[in-house]
Amino acid sequence: MAFRRPADCAAFSAESAACELTPDPITSIRALPIGSGVIYRHFGAADRQQTATRLLNACRARGCVLLIAADPDLARSVGADGVHWPEARLPDARHWRGQFALQTASAHARRAIQLAEQAGMDAALISSVFASKSKSAGTPLGPARFRTWSAQTPLPLYALGGVNAGNVDQVAAAGGVAAIEGLLQTGGG
Repeated sequence: MAFRRPADCAAFSAESAACELTPDPITSIRALPIGSGVIYRHFGAADRQQTATRLLNACRARGCVLLIAADPDLARSVGADGVHWPEARLPDARHWRGQFALQTASAHARRAIQLAEQAGMDAALISSVFASKSKSAGTPLGPARFRTWSAQTPLPLYALGGVNAGNVDQVAAAGGVAAIEGLLQTGGG
């Protein structure tokens, strides 16, 4: 299973079960549009194998794909669709090329998009596009820069960071949309 063109689907980041943003990721997955992607960032959680298996089952039931962030061994062991790589780990991603149906990367600068292309990624999540409540969000890039970057690369880009119903139209025509809090605020869309 692979993502459709970016404008046709959403991505959702389901973090560890203890995450404040997604305390019930299974219910959130059930509300996602069919064909969406789910990224599980476990941050070393002790229950990551069990949680990844539960997320995979929920994704399969909903018709979504599951990516495991920065852990190709866990992705392989649970049968996930692929891996999502942090920008800093893109050099590692090259070694896993062709071993999963889908691999994506985080990117915060134009150079990172180029590195994602060179590493053979299927898509990149660009952040932070808008102001975000995420602890890791930096200064927003803005929708104009996202649209420009999207036009400059064949790699499908997903806008992440502060995307919600009030601003999604500023980026949706240029690429895909990835969200955490924006999906939760709208009940999953």
